[in-house]
Order: sequence, then structure tokens, then C-alpha cells
Amino acid sequence: MELTWYGRTCIRLRGRDAVVVADPYQSVVGPTGRGITGEIVTYSHPDDRPLPKAKGRLSRDGKTALPSSLEQAFVLDGPGEYEVRDVLLTGVRTYRDDARGADHGKQVAFSVELDGIHTIHLGEIGHLMTEEKLADIGPVDIACVPIGGTLSPQRTAELIAQLDPKIVVAMPLEDDSVEVNEALAKFFHEMGGAPATQPKLTVTISGLPAETTTVLLESRGKV
Repeated sequence: MELTWYGRTCIRLRGRDAVVVADPYQSVVGPTGRGITGEIVTYSHPDDRPLPKAKGRLSRDGKTALPSSLEQAFVLDGPGEYEVRDVLLTGVRTYRDDARGADHGKQVAFSVELDGIHTIHLGEIGHLMTEEKLADIGPVDIACVPIGGTLSPQRTAELIAQLDPKIVVAMPLEDDSVEVNEALAKFFHEMGGAPATQPKLTVTISGLPAETTTVLLESRGKV
């Protein structure tokens, strides 16, 4: 499986059976999607920064316009268990704050099983997990986690400890932000490493590391 980051919380997972694209907001990848294609699209929450006069097919909740390159994709934006093109996806109700959504709203974290690898896309999560939520998510090989949001670097590291993945993909929520860059450095310090970017991540079940490894990918989605 190949994992690519396009900026903010936009991640593409390319597997043998399908391509899953998480959070392809037009404000990140542009109205045309920069040619990103995929069979399945997941949205953790509506786009906070929609383009002026954004056009295109809308997500199921009617709040986010898809980029034109993904208008034919199967779109998921709510909790539940799904099977699309032999890909298993579980949407788990989560929140963008530690007050059950009272401050920044609800969202959905999507667990995706692709090529036998379990990836959890945490959107802009703002809290630790309950035992019930961890049971809903199930085993985690790769965790895509936001950096620079409402969850501090220390709490983000605690969340990773709960999920116990083999690989952590950091998703900085802003480009060229001093605060986010500081949060990124603190998070990598908590995880015992230093941020060094790589273009993309290619993973197989047999190639998963023995100990948790944190990576930072180059953004492919400059608008």
C-alpha cells in the first residue's frame, strides 16, 4: 500500500483493490483535485475553509464540494461500517475538541483496511479515546494524526500510545505556521525522533516496523 499526503488532513491510500482519499477539500487540492483519483472518499468533517463559490458534487451531508477529479467516487462522511470494492471501512464518531464537540464540532475518524493493513485517519481529533472507541476502531497498523490542532503534542503522543500503531503519519494542519512547526517538533520529541520529510510511504504487512515509527511526508497538494 502506498500512502501520500496532500496537506492538512488530506491523505491518499493506494492499494491493490482500490484507492481511498481522505479529506480531499477543494481548499487543499483545488477545484480540480490536481488529478487525484480514487474510488472511495472519506470526509472527517465539513470543509472549514471552502473556496469562494465552490462548485461540484456535494458530500452526503451536503456541506462539502468534491474536487472534480473525485466526483465519481463513493463518498462516506458519517459513522458506521462499510464495505466498498472489497475495502472495509469503519467510521467512528469522534470530536474536534475535548468537550464532545461543544467547542469545535463533531467529526468522524475512519479506519480503513486495505491490502491487509489497518489505517486509522483521525481527522482533526481533539481528545483521547475511550475503551469503547478503541474497541470500535480495532487493531491499528498506521495512524494518521493531526498536529497543531486542539490536541497538544503531549496529548497526541498519549493518543498514539492508546492506539499502539506501527507507523505514525504526522499531519501538520498549517503550512509555514510557527505554532504548528513548534507543535510538530514537540510531538516528534515526545515520540523520540526528529522530523525529516520523505515523499511518500510504501508499506507491506511483512515490512511493518517492530517498534512505532513516526514519519513526516512532503505535501503534494499545494493550491
